[in-house]
Amino acid sequence: MGANVITDKKILAIVPARAGSKRLPGKNSKIICNKPLVQWTIEAALGCEEITEVFVSTDCEKIAEIANECGCDVPFLRPDSISGDTATAIDVVKHTMAYMNSQRKNFDYIVWLQPTSPLRTSQDIKGAISTLVEKNASSIISVCECEHSPLWTNKLGEGGSMEHFLSQFLKQNPRSQALPTYYRLNGAIYIAEVKPLLEQGTFYLSENLFAYIMNSESSVDIDHRLDFKLAEILLEERLQ
Repeated sequence: MGANVITDKKILAIVPARAGSKRLPGKNSKIICNKPLVQWTIEAALGCEEITEVFVSTDCEKIAEIANECGCDVPFLRPDSISGDTATAIDVVKHTMAYMNSQRKNFDYIVWLQPTSPLRTSQDIKGAISTLVEKNASSIISVCECEHSPLWTNKLGEGGSMEHFLSQFLKQNPRSQALPTYYRLNGAIYIAEVKPLLEQGTFYLSENLFAYIMNSESSVDIDHRLDFKLAEILLEERLQ
């Protein structure tokens, strides 16, 4: 994979993998291309030499077993208080860091890797960390180009009226090529320096925050059944 781009800092990768999912039940342990979904992210994290340790935070025995089989130690199951739909990323980060502190383990950065992005690779993670180093950033968040410009979207008026749906600019310049490029969050990679992350309670730090741009294929985020089928097709193509 190449030389380690950040040798003097300790990086903790957290893979948050709850048992529950309303839209796609059991999705984190659901088999996709002969592996549980969460395993794709665990292996990507383990394959990135810049990462010091990979920690899987889960409330599910089955996911804990998968993580153990991959080589990740899961010392406990996540408590119910931070396992429901209202639990936030920072809740899980704080809980994980409290455990790490109890083990006298210190880290400089946290990489948050959601298991719903199975097409994000070790090389993507390495690229994001490289951007962190190049920019001397406090935080990096992955994005990809919007499939469709948000300028083509709007709320409908009363009764479904589209009288004011498009701006005057779009009415006069309907070509997509004339529009600026927009990017969207893809949910694949979040990196932040530990101290400001815990102080501000978000990966979207108030300053020194930069984007890591990924391609659309690697940015597939599984939320619904259709996302799962698309990811499955793309993974199968990669494995051929």
